Amino acid sequence: MARPRQFDEDRVVTAAMETFWRHGYEGTSTRDLCDSTGLGPSSLYNTFGGKRLLYLRALNRYYETSTAEQIALLQRPGPVKDRLREMMIHAIDADLDETDRRGCFAINAAIEAAGLDQDIREAVRRSFDRVEDELYAVLTAGRHTGEIRATGDVRALARRIQSTYYGLRVLGRVRDDRQALLATVDSTLADL
Repeated sequence: MARPRQFDEDRVVTAAMETFWRHGYEGTSTRDLCDSTGLGPSSLYNTFGGKRLLYLRALNRYYETSTAEQIALLQRPGPVKDRLREMMIHAIDADLDETDRRGCFAINAAIEAAGLDQDIREAVRRSFDRVEDELYAVLTAGRHTGEIRATGDVRALARRIQSTYYGLRVLGRVRDDRQALLATVDSTLADL
């Protein structure tokens, strides 16, 4: 009796994430997923329940890796504005260095699929909420130490920084002018 082929599920989900990230949900075929993961169509369906469920797993993997990386940048020691700047510049550099300009997977998912699918919306919101919560924590700490002088609601300020950050991620897909993107970062931080 033939033994079923073994595979590394983490590797498969990561490969699927990269494929969805590069082509989008609608632009990714089952064949694309089979090619990138090395699984056959029946194995893909039997293991993950189909394309949509694998997409949700890919969004979760993004949360565990890229969103966690954003949070780690914000949690480093040092001045608040330096940490905010580092997070934004890290994204600008990553987006400009990519040859395929794929941007942020969570933002791409929000634009392409979250409006049509509640589960995808919740997965994207999880990433967005986590970043917002960490920005709120960093800005609150900065206000207590006197580094952040901006007045008003700190939650609203966190959302403004997040909106600027996500806007930079979208602009990085189409704009080659690093200096223009950095000027946006500098202007945003100067207002704090």
